[in-house]
Amino acid sequence: MVEFDTIILQFDEQGEKTGWSYIEIPADIAQQMKPGNKQSFRVKGMLDGLAVSGLALMPMGEGNFILALKAEIRKALRKNAGAMLRVKLEPHDDFKIEMPGDLKECMDMDPETWDFFNSLPGSHRNYFIKWVKDAKTSETRAKRIVNMVNAMLRKWPYNVMLREMRKNR
Repeated sequence: MVEFDTIILQFDEQGEKTGWSYIEIPADIAQQMKPGNKQSFRVKGMLDGLAVSGLALMPMGEGNFILALKAEIRKALRKNAGAMLRVKLEPHDDFKIEMPGDLKECMDMDPETWDFFNSLPGSHRNYFIKWVKDAKTSETRAKRIVNMVNAMLRKWPYNVMLREMRKNR
């Protein structure tokens, strides 16, 4: 487990990351957790006194990574951009999100959807599942399931599906 103090940062104009709050994980610290790794990976640990798990470290070039801090995390911490944060992290290699029954039922209707879904890296499968599970209403959940199944049939990864959905608004 690595431990360090850092400041919560916020992106200004940075494409899709505009406005995100995040912390930076310097290359030397990231290498202590996953030597030689330059790809996104999941971590667990503590942010101040808040236990976290399944959070993604994303590469930002030159070996540095970032950890996005969603509003729910910042609210629980009672901290925003500019605040100091005590970080204790380690890889969470066995992280997996359970497939909801209603999503599985829809995916079962066409073997092609399963084939493409299972060809995706585990982290990408988790993005899709979490996106469906995070829907706040049953109507939104149903729409997300339909969008996900359609994306599987078109062989679209998560980011392409989201881009296409934005175009069609």
